[in-house]
Amino acid sequence: MNEEWRERKRPNRLEKRYGFADYEALRDFLDRAAELSERESLYPDMGFGRDYVNITINVAEGAEELAMEQRDFAVQLDALYNANASP
Repeated sequence: MNEEWRERKRPNRLEKRYGFADYEALRDFLDRAAELSERESLYPDMGFGRDYVNITINVAEGAEELAMEQRDFAVQLDALYNANASP
């Protein structure tokens, strides 16, 4: 199951769930997402199981709204997923 990013309030955040064919595909995505996080200095909350990951991108500390950086990061995660991790 793959869905669009959902924007939530209180606190403001973006949420999405990515589904994978198997654990190996999930692990590859998580490794690439970690590299992206280091490069962009953005660290989303992630919770995962055998074939899925739930990602939450929170507003920056002290901010009230999502910045363009967080939205761009979400787009980059989608690109990683679409590159070769989809089931």
